[in-house]
Amino acid sequence: MRKHIKIGTRGSLLATTQSTWVKNQIEAQHPGVSVELVIIVTKGDKILDVPLAKVGGKGLFVKELEEALLRKDVDLAVHSMKDVPSELPEELHLGIIPPRENPHDAFIAKDFTSIADLPAGATVGTSSLRRRSQLAALRPDLEIVDLRGNLDTRLRKLDEGQFQAIILAAAGLNRLGMSNRATAYFSAQEMLPAVGQGALGIELRKDDDELLAGLSFLNDEKTTIAVAAERAFLTRLEGGCQVPIGAFAEVENGEVELTGLVASIDGKVVLKESIKGLSDDAHQLGTELANKLLDKGAREILAEVYGQE
Repeated sequence: MRKHIKIGTRGSLLATTQSTWVKNQIEAQHPGVSVELVIIVTKGDKILDVPLAKVGGKGLFVKELEEALLRKDVDLAVHSMKDVPSELPEELHLGIIPPRENPHDAFIAKDFTSIADLPAGATVGTSSLRRRSQLAALRPDLEIVDLRGNLDTRLRKLDEGQFQAIILAAAGLNRLGMSNRATAYFSAQEMLPAVGQGALGIELRKDDDELLAGLSFLNDEKTTIAVAAERAFLTRLEGGCQVPIGAFAEVENGEVELTGLVASIDGKVVLKESIKGLSDDAHQLGTELANKLLDKGAREILAEVYGQE
């Protein structure tokens, strides 16, 4: 292992916390190696006054990190997997996927214990079309309002009374030591997570074999298989991270069970299917499941969403 490693990371509290965890793991595994965090501002960090779905494009939170990797300004980049588009630059790959955190969505409110407790017309904040569509299907009587900003900013807006509830990824709360803020958690049956939610991805240059070998201790096989199935589903649907697509894979005893969803933004049409097979076929299963939903009408739903963007 080289003696000094540079990690490219976004500057948000959550991103730097995740990258610091990777830094600490590397320095503990390889005494004598020093790891430096390099803060990089992405397009998604700059545009805070527009809903993400209307900004358009893929890789809003990763493109500048990848450009730094290609310039060799940094040696690796740490991403939240749910932010990573299905296609990567030719020279890069997601070489390491560490163990997954809680992949589900958290319901957070001050005066209510669950989504069922909210009164009709209550305001719920979320930046995600995936959450918006599933929430609208569960509770069409709620007012769903766009909520942007880093995790700490979103919590502050709730505390200030701008919303009666918000929905966040449980993984982010847990990584920041804020799991006590979660009022309740959605099951996968209630709200299917985003592709890769709860997982981290460490992106490297393909020709950096030495670094890949040095980081291999961080890779988790089950998470890698699950994320591969989910991302194959996303790739076949040609979806970005800001469209109403959900997927969740569970891996046990050499098998993977994948559930996928495509929904209209208003929640009036929800297409949901599951598939099960061998873990070795994870990628193929993701593609097969996407084809099932495309045949059921997902193509028309996604075309309409992209038209609105």
